[in-house]
Amino acid sequence: MYLLGFINNLSGFDGIILLLIVLLLFGAKRLPELARGLGSAINEFNKAKDDVQRQITQAAEPTPPVTPVPPVVEAQHPPQEQPPKV
Repeated sequence: MYLLGFINNLSGFDGIILLLIVLLLFGAKRLPELARGLGSAINEFNKAKDDVQRQITQAAEPTPPVTPVPPVVEAQHPPQEQPPKV
């Protein structure tokens, strides 16, 4: 975080100078491509951060006690008697 802490101290003129330096280094044609890449990287980072937070909260939540379910036993019918053969 200390690496990007200087951004908070930039005034309007400093930001313009910084933008001009970036424009000279990368050129006008590559700036939209760089901005798109930066935006997608930020989105991926936020998705990963949210996923980690969700996993931590799920691990911290107590699980409800599991009540055992009795096995289903089918009723046994007595064997049916067959009529005598004549």
